[in-house]
Amino acid sequence: MTQQNTSHQDPRPKNYIGSALLFVGIFSTATIVGLLIILTRPFPFIIRYNISKAWCTVVLWMSKVFCGLRYEVEGLEHINPQQPAIALSNHQSAWETLALRHILPMQSVLLKRSLLMFPIWGWALGMVKPIAIDRNNQRAALRILLEKGAMYLNQGLWIVIFPEGTRTAAGEVRKFSAGGAMLAQKTGFPVIPVAHNAGDFWPRYSFLKYPGVIKVKIGPVIETKGRKASDINEEAEAWIAQAIKEMG
Repeated sequence: MTQQNTSHQDPRPKNYIGSALLFVGIFSTATIVGLLIILTRPFPFIIRYNISKAWCTVVLWMSKVFCGLRYEVEGLEHINPQQPAIALSNHQSAWETLALRHILPMQSVLLKRSLLMFPIWGWALGMVKPIAIDRNNQRAALRILLEKGAMYLNQGLWIVIFPEGTRTAAGEVRKFSAGGAMLAQKTGFPVIPVAHNAGDFWPRYSFLKYPGVIKVKIGPVIETKGRKASDINEEAEAWIAQAIKEMG
């Protein structure tokens, strides 16, 4: 499904200025926050996690102030903070990797191991319990996801997965990989589908950010006990695809 939406992407100078301010703000604060997380390594995990979450909140605020970019969330009633779950979300930009840390309960995120190699902020990212995998070794990546995912779920963390595997164009939904659904099948923890249209305003691989309102839709719980991974995956993918379609 491909629905390119470029109605928000105007080239006015204020978009360049706002995007430049946001770029500087993100990387300057990321360095400070990264150092704080590294320095608090001897302390409980919750401290490092809350520092990372606070930074994501600051970035969302800067996006609003510098770029006029806001967001609204529908379906928060489907979230039970006392019940860990596996969140499966479409992936269009860097925005959702930050916003979901602010919106959803305490979590571990599935990500590329190479991200942990970046000085300071990559090292800090490795200290907030990510599930880091090498996508070139799919068998080992699945084993790590299943092992660490189960461990973190049992510790009370949510698991956030972008099953498309890479950022897609606005309005497009790629076929989901089955890793998240397999984790759900193995553990019996529920799946929560999440859809958004961040790519309309924060396009992939683009320096420019555009004003507007990003819509985030959180779907109803998908029960997983006694179900096949393929059925779980298909239900989540279908719900997300339909939600994106409804966003226009």
